[in-house]
This record gives sequence, C-alpha cells and structure tokens, in this order.
Amino acid sequence: MKLAIVKYDSPETNKIEKELRHLCDEYEIELNQENPDVVVSIGGDGTFLSAFQQYSHLLDSIRFLGIHTGHLGFYTDWREYEVGELVKSLMYEQEESVCYPILDVEIILKNSKKTIHRLALNEATLKRVDGTLTCDVFIKGEHFERFRGDGLCISTPTGSTGYNNSLGGAVIHPSLEVLQLAEIASINNRVYRSLGSSLIIAPYEWITLKPLDSDGIRYSIDQENKASDNISAMRVRIADQEVHFAKYRHTPFWIRVKDAFIGDVNN
Repeated sequence: MKLAIVKYDSPETNKIEKELRHLCDEYEIELNQENPDVVVSIGGDGTFLSAFQQYSHLLDSIRFLGIHTGHLGFYTDWREYEVGELVKSLMYEQEESVCYPILDVEIILKNSKKTIHRLALNEATLKRVDGTLTCDVFIKGEHFERFRGDGLCISTPTGSTGYNNSLGGAVIHPSLEVLQLAEIASINNRVYRSLGSSLIIAPYEWITLKPLDSDGIRYSIDQENKASDNISAMRVRIADQEVHFAKYRHTPFWIRVKDAFIGDVNN
C-alpha cells in the first residue's frame, strides 16, 4: 500500500504527521506523494478539500480518509489520538470504499475555444466583484429564468451542508446523484423574477449560467476563488468520476449532520 499525506501547517498537525510517518515505517507502508493508493488529510474539512483538488486527477484509483484536529468534520472520521488504530486498519481491513458524487465544472471564456475545467467536491458559485449579478439560468439547455441578485451556488449532496445550507437550501443525502441550485440574495420585483427556492436537478440534466455582463465576474470552485472579465458562461453537471472514501471507519451522513448542526442539546 502507498500512502500520501496532506496536512494543515500547525504544531499539532506536524506532530500527527510525524507519528503517522513513524508508524508507516514500522508497518512497512510506502509513503508516496505522487502515486498513492490512499490519501490521508490531517486538519479539517478545508484541508480535505485541498487534498481532493491536489489528487483530483487520480480519483479512479485512490481513496481518501481524514484525521480531524477539531470537531467532527463532514470529510474526517479519525481523531488525532487514533493514528495507531488508523494505520492498523490500513494494514488489515478490506479495501472497501464509500463513493459520493462530485461536480464537473466548466468555465467558458469569451471569444475563445478554451475552457477552464475543474472538479468540485462541495460547490461552485458565480457572483459579481461589485454590484449585483444578472444571469440567465438554463437547465438542460432550456432557458429557465433570468436571475438578479448577489449570485448563484451549485452544490453536491455533501456540499449541501455547507454554503448551500446557509442559503436555505436542502440538505441532501450523498447517495442521491443530484445537483442543487441555490440563490444568493435574489432580487424579485416587477422587472426581475426568479423562483426564490433552491432547485434539485436530476443527474442526467445540467445547469448553465450565462451572465449578461461578463465584466467583473467572480467564480469559486471549492476553495478556488478568482475574478475575470472574460467569462461567457459556467456549465455544471454531475461528474463521471466519484470521490472514494476509505470505509475503515466512515461516519454515517446523518450522524455528521446532527453533530455539525444539532449536537446533543435535545438529549
């Protein structure tokens, strides 16, 4: 087995990494940052997103797992004091995985045949740098509405617990291969009218966002956040690839949701 490590830089995570490297040497697990079988993230969900983007070109052949150094995250299953148990699990458990859908995001540039292509684990958004965004929304190539407001967010089921949730979108179980489109502070008046609620899009459909004014558009894909005056459209669909989580210990989705938003206050 070959292992890669991606970590948040702090004294605590450095200590965990040192222990993990020592145990890998003891159990003769190869450390390989270029071509791993398993990628271990040490930190929080932000670190896990970085690990996903770093190894998104190897999704068909790798599995991910996370060691969290704070509260339980949506992508991290192990605590910092369980590194020894984690390494033993890598050695002796079957190579099973849990798969979740991700986004295929394409940024189409003006007057160019080139596109920016990314995969997203959480969400993709489109906004204006200054002022409001006016944008035509297409579903499966058919015009659906003209939106005006702060922006639009398209999320995966796992990403539905993040930015989408703060926008009032639904929390969706990741076994459902769907997209969710949520509005960011929409303007509804006699001139502009949008649905107002989030949309759940089937896996065989796709969403295209076409800003009416392409100057000063800002897009984000997970943690990547960039501004451009050259964006013609953003096209988003369910990707052909999936993200694979090592199943040695994979916390059920609704337990993650409860831990993150409810806790034990009602017990």
